[in-house]
Amino acid sequence: SQGKFHLNEMHQTGDVILGGLFENNLFSADPDLSFILEPHQSNCYGFNVIGYRHAQTMAFAIDEINRNSNLLPDVTLGYSLYDHCNQLRIGFRAALTLVSGQEEQVTLEENCVGTPPVLGIVGDSSSTRSIAISTLLGLYRVPLVSYFATCSCLSDRQKFPSFFRTIPSDAFQVNAMIQILKHFGWTWAGLLISDDDYGVHAARSFHSDLGPAGGGCLAYTEILPWGDDPAELRRIVDLMITSKAQVVIVFAQEIHIINIMKEVVRQNVTGLQWMASEAWSSAAVLQTPHLMPYLGGTLGISIRRGEIPGFRDFMLQIRPDLHHNNTNGKSVVNQFWEHTFQCRFAPPPAGWVEAGGEVCTGQEVLENVETELLDVSDLRSEYNVYKAVYALAYALDDMLQCEPGRGPFSNNTCAHLQKLEPWQV
Repeated sequence: SQGKFHLNEMHQTGDVILGGLFENNLFSADPDLSFILEPHQSNCYGFNVIGYRHAQTMAFAIDEINRNSNLLPDVTLGYSLYDHCNQLRIGFRAALTLVSGQEEQVTLEENCVGTPPVLGIVGDSSSTRSIAISTLLGLYRVPLVSYFATCSCLSDRQKFPSFFRTIPSDAFQVNAMIQILKHFGWTWAGLLISDDDYGVHAARSFHSDLGPAGGGCLAYTEILPWGDDPAELRRIVDLMITSKAQVVIVFAQEIHIINIMKEVVRQNVTGLQWMASEAWSSAAVLQTPHLMPYLGGTLGISIRRGEIPGFRDFMLQIRPDLHHNNTNGKSVVNQFWEHTFQCRFAPPPAGWVEAGGEVCTGQEVLENVETELLDVSDLRSEYNVYKAVYALAYALDDMLQCEPGRGPFSNNTCAHLQKLEPWQV
């Protein structure tokens, strides 16, 4: 029988549902994989406000499209958004849930029973998860439109026939970095990469493109550990100190940089010229007075910034879900509420009130609290989410404007709203 996955989720009904994969929590407690008993559902924690803002961007774009009488005028878009908790196995389950539906039966009659499967998915944020999910979705030609996965490997149309993205491939980013090295005459550089497809493919591109482009040579290539591994981080920083390469290129995730910078600060390694990939170049957590002596003057590639008028006002309308059934854990909006106001919804955890903890009332005011969510001054990856939703909406609109006998499908037929297929999108 089909398994039921208990995932953190956000839903809105509509004639056509679009799926989304977002990182609302940074971590998950690994279940005991004894292979004797069915593993417990993963427990996600470490609320990620930026990941939640990505999800809210998708909700906003869909709301805006539904209010636009020129785009999909007779169709209401809905969404099903899932939290992948920065884990491949959870993201994979979420993608499976989106394409197959959670209900026992799925019917698309007037009185729709169950969750209709999605016609396209906005996500994933990582290259590794996008590769795994696209391998599955490609079999059914379900479009996956990523806003943050940059691995050049995903441009392979044979392997990933239904993968699209609103962010450039790393082939462009590596090329730009080589041009910067050439411009400044930096011919000897070190390369630090993350231990995933994002880092490994970037390293491959540097190794193959740097020499022929006349951009110099790499003194070393080191893989940064995923966890906080003091001995390995010390070894890498020692190598950076002893190397004559003054330029350090880092193609890695924010978490890797945070870990290596602890060791750089500990050993007081100044005077290096850092080059940042787009995953960490504009990370607010690294732009602190404490790190300025080490990272000041960093050159980085960043995602194009965009304006999304009305987005902040939309987020100010967020309200907690007071009717949420607690069997599957908390709704994402309630997790956000608890994180922002440092309170807990009833029934609070044992000992919470006794220790002086507040119980959430749902009447708390978002504008009265300092939250990164409402800072819309630097929307980069969010703008990519926004464009991804619009890309799917315009594709749907094109299909539904089709004239019978002049359509793109066999015998020049058109698609019909009642019988839409993901591959047609």
